[in-house]
Amino acid sequence: MRLTCGGGFDEARLTRELGEIEDQVSQPDFWKDQERAQQTLQRRRRLDDDRILAASIRSQTDDLAVLVEWGRAGEHVSADLSKGLAAFAATIEAGEVRTMLSGPMDANNAIVTIHPGAGGTESQDWAEMLMRMYVRWSERRGFKREIVDLQPGEEAGIKSATMTISGENAYGLLAAEAGVHRLVRISPYDQAARRHTSFASVYVWPELDDSIDVEIDDKDLRVDTFRSSGAGGQHVNVTDSAIRLTHLPTGIVVSCQNERSQHKNRASAMKVLRSRLYDMKLKEQQAKLDQIGGEKKDIAFGSQIRSYVLAPYQMVKDHRTKYQVGDPNRVLDGDLDEFIRAYLLSRASGKLSAADEGDEE
Repeated sequence: MRLTCGGGFDEARLTRELGEIEDQVSQPDFWKDQERAQQTLQRRRRLDDDRILAASIRSQTDDLAVLVEWGRAGEHVSADLSKGLAAFAATIEAGEVRTMLSGPMDANNAIVTIHPGAGGTESQDWAEMLMRMYVRWSERRGFKREIVDLQPGEEAGIKSATMTISGENAYGLLAAEAGVHRLVRISPYDQAARRHTSFASVYVWPELDDSIDVEIDDKDLRVDTFRSSGAGGQHVNVTDSAIRLTHLPTGIVVSCQNERSQHKNRASAMKVLRSRLYDMKLKEQQAKLDQIGGEKKDIAFGSQIRSYVLAPYQMVKDHRTKYQVGDPNRVLDGDLDEFIRAYLLSRASGKLSAADEGDEE
């Protein structure tokens, strides 16, 4: 689907296709095939969003054309024209991103898991910084967040964290973040104030809806209960409400201790387990499929997808796209959209490169 000034999203075609879908939905036997019905409704939702975007592009194009004509006639419209062009560029960029998020799972919510690499407190602190970065990013977009499991570090940081981020195209966007992230800084935990390099891994899976069936046999599960740890008030450590699920055939382990209810924790853990098993199934079917969950690399030097350098200079560089900025604090505060957009553009054009080794100190 091409995107041009008002002509890329064909409103007439979108309206026609939406009308055809409405005819299908109105049929008495529409819900007999639940999976197909869900897919149809998802398509209707995306087409409707495309139609709204097309109408916005057309309206803004018409307004800009009027301003240009007024300017030619000698009217002072430069301020309005500049404002209108900025808004139009933002709309075009949103449409551009939409055209690149057409995968079967891109529209889904995302399950994000963060693990520190070797290095104890240093890497655990870096893992917590990454978690905060994604929380801030989701806040900027108005997405909802739910911490499924959080294992605090012994001195600082976290040993692991799993959270669900819910919002339009959350998975399609956050899939760009899957991989190893590298931090270079003067360590706040080193009395000699030496420079340290830390690593942490980010894994991203799509949250599955009920239309996708992933069978999990009870006999293949080991269920352990334990008392929640960390902050949480007087109810923490009172009952064995936390859940750990081990899928015996695959060895996948999922924990959840966010809720006070053991039943709710089990439901959340099962949701994560279903997504991870689905991810594994897809990889078995298509070995080269790496967008579901990202490539699982060693959490070490040479495998990073992005470096965040705080000392001796300041820079954040994505090694796949070569996109970089000189303000790491802004990025760590959740300003990730340009990195995600650069990844999507590179992926769409087939220009993604492997992570560079050793090009940053």
